[in-house]
Amino acid sequence: MESAVTGKALLHAVLEAAVDAIILSDRHGIIMRANPAAGAMFDHGTDDMIGKNVNMLMPEALAIKHDGFIQHHIETGEKRIIGIGREVEGLHSDGTVFPLHLSVGRAEVDGRLMFVGILHDLTKRAQTEAALARSQRLDAIGRMTGGIAHDFNNLLTVIIGNLELLDARTPDDAQDALIRDALEAAELGADLTSRLMIFARRSNLKPVKSDLRKLCDSTLVILKRTLGAQIGIRTEYAPDISLVLVDPVQLQSALMNLALNARDSMDGKGELLISIADVTIDDTYMAQEIDVEPGHYVRLSVSDNGAGMTPEAQKHAFEPFFTTKSDSGGNGLGLSMVYGFVRQTGGHITLYSEEGLGTSFGLYFPSLSEKSASAERSHTGRYAAQVPFGKGRKVLVVEDNPNVRRLSVTRIRDLGFEVVEAVNGDEALALLRSGIQIDIVFSDLIMPGSLSGYELAAQVAVEFPHLKVLLTSGYASDIVAARGAVGENQDVLHKPYRQSDLVARLQALLVDDPEG
Repeated sequence: MESAVTGKALLHAVLEAAVDAIILSDRHGIIMRANPAAGAMFDHGTDDMIGKNVNMLMPEALAIKHDGFIQHHIETGEKRIIGIGREVEGLHSDGTVFPLHLSVGRAEVDGRLMFVGILHDLTKRAQTEAALARSQRLDAIGRMTGGIAHDFNNLLTVIIGNLELLDARTPDDAQDALIRDALEAAELGADLTSRLMIFARRSNLKPVKSDLRKLCDSTLVILKRTLGAQIGIRTEYAPDISLVLVDPVQLQSALMNLALNARDSMDGKGELLISIADVTIDDTYMAQEIDVEPGHYVRLSVSDNGAGMTPEAQKHAFEPFFTTKSDSGGNGLGLSMVYGFVRQTGGHITLYSEEGLGTSFGLYFPSLSEKSASAERSHTGRYAAQVPFGKGRKVLVVEDNPNVRRLSVTRIRDLGFEVVEAVNGDEALALLRSGIQIDIVFSDLIMPGSLSGYELAAQVAVEFPHLKVLLTSGYASDIVAARGAVGENQDVLHKPYRQSDLVARLQALLVDDPEG
């Protein structure tokens, strides 16, 4: 008897301590036990899983076959997955599908057949592999492009040189015109190869210590005339930023490319935002959101409220000759040049876009001053983020992207808060009206449904004036809606953000709380 009790205690300890999901089911696939990691992985309460068929955790195509797989194994003993392991797909409670590795074992317990499944979430690995594949594809294209451009430059050198010699020796005006046309075409070819060399990171940069604010201001003088009166240009510069080592000409060319792309996506009418600030990337959470090496950077963001980009366009955006404007003469080299320049400078570039809402590019340049005032403030904020201060308080997280929602929930729970989730503004408002007790509403700005983040904030202000609201956005600015629905400016926490930034905003909201 004592041995049985000890065995149960040991099993309970193993289930509680396991980082991977562990699920025990009977011969019919009915879940008997599930550890906390399983509940977290599938976004279900473990008690809610007990007594239900394990196929509730599978996409429909697999779920309808699962019972047949079990029966086939029991009848024939054939091992298709037991003791072998396999990569399959799981189903979150919100219906989203994610990759996982499943290994299954079987055992006889008191004469009853039992199956034990151990599951490991492969989402992060899949994202890392996708980022690596994208980087490798661009690197391979860059190497090939650089080689072609180099060889083509040699050919153009011969062509241009011979045309110039021929021009000097031919007094015939009619032939002169033909030679000049040929020279102009060859020079256009040389210009094309020089832009390809930038993408291939083989251009001859002339970097100098630079203040990005000054470079942007001088470029905007030209852009204001180029973009036209229908494009509003707004700047948001941090009061104190570090110097960076960049080629001023290439930086201004990159900014011009991004601005002209933004003009086209806005169909000649809209708002362009240029923002600059120091960022310190040493935060685990931020590393999950943005593919940038840890360090101190100055981030230049260029955002518009235009048509946005499809997922397929985003996937190929930085590849040379890929363009969505072929009918209007686009050659697909603008973004590839920006990408090559930033990477050759030792920086990184990110792209965030949603169809119908706009696009935001983030250019990260290594800071020359790693001990700037802003960097020191960031380290102070990081220390504060380690201190849980939300005990006894509850936050409603409103976010339609399941990956971002899970990350936000983890971040806020780490600060000691209880968390309730909603996938959009409509669901969040329904939860509030149901009487659930909430202290803070943390909502994305752009979501499907009838309520945006601004509109949700406005409704909360009317119906639940005691609640605090914090909005967040993937854009460098809330340019899609410059003013809140309640007629006053709304402060927005911009993605990607550090945990210390989130801590500062939440603490600021609680300062005036009478219970604080």
